[in-house]
Amino acid sequence: MNDSLIAVTETTEDGGSCHTHGYIGDKKKYLARVKRIEGQARGIHRMVDEEQYCIDILTQIAALTSALEGLALNLIDDHLRHCVVDAAKLGGEEGEAKLAEASAAIARLVKS
Repeated sequence: MNDSLIAVTETTEDGGSCHTHGYIGDKKKYLARVKRIEGQARGIHRMVDEEQYCIDILTQIAALTSALEGLALNLIDDHLRHCVVDAAKLGGEEGEAKLAEASAAIARLVKS
C-alpha cells in the first residue's frame, strides 16, 4: 500500500515545518477499506436483527476484526515510514516523542 507514499513539507508562518500524514498518498484506498468495514459492521447488525445462527455471526465478527487489524497495521506502517522517520531525522526531543508515540500505539493494538 505504500507504493504511492507522498511526503510533503511546507514551511509555516513561524518558520517551522508542517508535514502531511503518511497515509495521504493512499487516502482513497483507506477510505474504500473503511467503507467496506462499515458495510461489514452493518451486516453483523442485520444478522443479529434477523436472529441468524450464532456461529455465522461470530464468523463475520472475526472477519471484521481481521479487516480492522489490517487497516491498523497499514496505518502504523505509513506512520513509521513517514512521520517517525521524519522526526528521527530531526532527532532530539521530537524524534524521541514520535518513537514513544508509535510504541504506545503499537502497544494499544497488541492489547486489543
